[in-house]
Amino acid sequence: MSQTKILNHLAVPRGRFPHVKRVGDMVYISGTSSRRPDNTFEGAEADDFGVTTLDIRAQTRAVITTMEQILGSVDAGLQDLVQLTVYLVNMNDFGGYNEVYSEYFDEDGPTRTTIAVHQLPHPHLLIEIQAVAHTPQNVNVETNKKID
Repeated sequence: MSQTKILNHLAVPRGRFPHVKRVGDMVYISGTSSRRPDNTFEGAEADDFGVTTLDIRAQTRAVITTMEQILGSVDAGLQDLVQLTVYLVNMNDFGGYNEVYSEYFDEDGPTRTTIAVHQLPHPHLLIEIQAVAHTPQNVNVETNKKID
């Protein structure tokens, strides 16, 4: 049995997919960016002349914070993450992303793969993260049966 959720307080997915899907003890988070519900972006600013400033640290922090909210919606947390796939538009941003990442995770955290991509769904996006978590549902450890 599976459960999918679209969370109304987050940015609406840009396609027909959920923010999160739980299948048994496994939780899958769709690719998450720094896009806000009003379709602006954390870590992206443009001045009156259209000059854009993009901040990998702010975007990374926003993505991890959003993932934490998504996990909370299925009674899970960052500590339940087991695997992350991180997409960076520019590997020159690896240092700033890694710096913020280490504020949340250490060697006991999830496994991680970081991939350079040509682009993400919006030119202001520097990072997107897809995640997998494991969080056992209420199960009696002696009988291995679900507790209602």
